[in-house]
Amino acid sequence: MNAILVLLVSIAVLICGYVFYGSWLAKQWGIEPDRVTPAHELEDGVDFVPAKPYVVLGHHFSSIAGAGPINGPIQAAVFGWVPVLLWVLIGGIFFGAQHDFGSLLASIRNKGATLATVVRDNIGEDAKKLFCVFAYLTLVLVVAAFASIVANTFQVMPTQTDVINIQNSQVAMISTLFIVAAVIWGFATRGRSIPTAANVAAAIVVIVAIVAVGYNLPNVITLGHDAWMYILGVYILIASVTPVWILLQPRDYLSSYLLYGMLVLAIVAVVGAGVMGVAGDLQIPAFAGFSVTNTAYDVTTGAAIVDPETGLAVINKAAQGGFLFPALFVTIACGAISGFHSLVASGTTSKQIEKESQAQPIAYGGMLIECLLAVLSLCAVGFVWAQYSAGGYASPTQVFADGLSQMLAVIPFIGGTQQLAYALLILAVSAFCLTSLDTATRLARYMFQELWIPAGKTAEELTGFRKVLSNKYVATVITVVLGIGLGMTGYTIIWPLFGAANQLLAALALLTVCTWLGNMGRNNKMFYLPMAFMLLVTLTSLALTMQTKVVAIMAGGDIFAPIVQLALAIALFVLAIILAVKGVKTIASQKSKSEAEAA
Repeated sequence: MNAILVLLVSIAVLICGYVFYGSWLAKQWGIEPDRVTPAHELEDGVDFVPAKPYVVLGHHFSSIAGAGPINGPIQAAVFGWVPVLLWVLIGGIFFGAQHDFGSLLASIRNKGATLATVVRDNIGEDAKKLFCVFAYLTLVLVVAAFASIVANTFQVMPTQTDVINIQNSQVAMISTLFIVAAVIWGFATRGRSIPTAANVAAAIVVIVAIVAVGYNLPNVITLGHDAWMYILGVYILIASVTPVWILLQPRDYLSSYLLYGMLVLAIVAVVGAGVMGVAGDLQIPAFAGFSVTNTAYDVTTGAAIVDPETGLAVINKAAQGGFLFPALFVTIACGAISGFHSLVASGTTSKQIEKESQAQPIAYGGMLIECLLAVLSLCAVGFVWAQYSAGGYASPTQVFADGLSQMLAVIPFIGGTQQLAYALLILAVSAFCLTSLDTATRLARYMFQELWIPAGKTAEELTGFRKVLSNKYVATVITVVLGIGLGMTGYTIIWPLFGAANQLLAALALLTVCTWLGNMGRNNKMFYLPMAFMLLVTLTSLALTMQTKVVAIMAGGDIFAPIVQLALAIALFVLAIILAVKGVKTIASQKSKSEAEAA
């Protein structure tokens, strides 16, 4: 694989996708630049707060990225670079970006409501309730996982090496300073018209200062995993109910420049290594087969690596094996399409966007930036393929940071920055997770509240238990307790099903936007193939999971985890069938009505 060629071709393809297909979608869906958006119409200073497009893009991109576009392509790299690259580019342009763009527009046209409300108005009340329950449980799992990931990144433990503890302390310090700076920034810029150039320059100066201070003050914050979990619980409890202009907007805006900086650093690494002649023929295979395993092996001999102490094969913890279909499409997830994006687009982004014409660059463009990050992740794993294949990394994040920092090390005059680059890349990934964490909490709060509000009613009109449970503070406390509690006790038991659940959510979002466009009289045929394909991917993945868990249960031993996973897989499978049938019936009735009117 020639990394620089792959990168340049990918950038060209993504740009063409945005200019031609993205613009075509905007015309088909009837984007109206002068239409009043919910951010202005319903402005309340809390959730509905209009912001400049580059601020909203910062929030949106920071929230949707997480660690997905890094983890997914690296874990799926065992299938070969060709299938990964094809799905990132084709899936990103025709599936993921369309999914995000459509979800955002549907929410904007429905007064900033979440997709659950769009489901209710276009498919039915029962479908809305099922969607709320499913989306809420998925978001609680996201909160649990991301909180644990962030806590692991921040923790200082005697069982870790001094180097890791110093790096973790630095990341914790920088992240804490980011939050403090964001609050100050929010109050300082609130209600002030600041020129774009000055705003961007000031943000970059603040970021550089924060990173410099935090990097040079290690071991100031030295807390363990559980302590960080409690602190994060308090943080997301506050962050998800405070007005977005105080923390969410400024924090994501500032963080976005750190993430853009990471992208620039990664591009410099790939191009520089390519120019220096060390990234022109990477060892990663073009195609490894339709079925692969995550067993570690020696790339020179092709032999599996065995642990001499146990006699067992070494497992590559940064890889994900399985059948090409559906494993590739479930594993890459955010690098091509992710259901979580639809919740961000319809949950927070739609409440901040100033003009409808900004939906394409923010949603469609934001997804393509994520695709670029996925391509860079693929280049990174290709550069360290021998060590990766031998099981030399504990996580995809380490693969990403080490691969790109090694690329930078071969560039003249900056070769001595490898350790700093590694730390900055790890920091950027942590920033992804932290921003996604409190956004997910806010989104879960929205879903929990909507679950208790029946059709034709507003939250103010409710009485009894519905009024209590739809209260934003009650909903937030319940979400935080469930998320942090699960993160501290055993989310790993059900995490293996998250990939399928996330892609099922994407299929349901595609179905929802498809029915909405049909009811609006707009062209929705571009959703048919992505919707059907993602449903097929999800159902196949769940069916394979159910088969595997039944075999595990029949084998005996510790069967608690397989039983839980089997039950959840069955529930998700049935949910997918029910909602798919309801949605298809709605689409069929739309088609019949359209044909009758044409006749």
